[in-house]
Amino acid sequence: MSAGPRIGVLALQGAYREHRQRLEALGAQVTEVRLPGDLAGLRGLILPGGESTTMARLMTEYRLWGPVRDFHAAGGHLWGTCAGAILLAREVQGAPPQFGHQDSLALLDVTVQRNAFGRQIDSFTTEVRVSGLDAPLPAVFIRAPAFARTGEGVERLCSYEGQTVAVRQGTILATAFHPELTGDLRLHELFVNELREPVAS
Repeated sequence: MSAGPRIGVLALQGAYREHRQRLEALGAQVTEVRLPGDLAGLRGLILPGGESTTMARLMTEYRLWGPVRDFHAAGGHLWGTCAGAILLAREVQGAPPQFGHQDSLALLDVTVQRNAFGRQIDSFTTEVRVSGLDAPLPAVFIRAPAFARTGEGVERLCSYEGQTVAVRQGTILATAFHPELTGDLRLHELFVNELREPVAS
């Protein structure tokens, strides 16, 4: 059996360990990404949930903005969950007043609204229906954002209470919730399967 695809998880802050565990359970080779050189040889990169302003500050400190954009431009697949989805968005609403502006990669043609479902105390778990999956998916919402606007090339994959919470644009996937905090591996499996090398004939 051939080795699984090499996938990175941005490991600056947040739930990167949980993503790593899910990917390894599916046979992927996982690299924790902290520096630009860690992106070498990867086929995909997950930007995990956490605190988006802290993650943005650390991406600046470790000079990751340009290398991640270059990684995507060269064909790398990206998946952002919760805070990671905020980091992918072209426009971010609701940045903390002390920051005034939320830095992002601006690769995903969406406007994301921070904390669309309330603060930490309002966190909850529910089931959602995601396009491409044959049964509802358990989803953990923790200070979750929502996609208030989606561009013309963005596919809406899931909504909850009238708000879009999962989207895809080309090789970019973004989810407002945390699939890595449940035992359901189906979204991770979809991501891993997209990156598997074709079987040689």
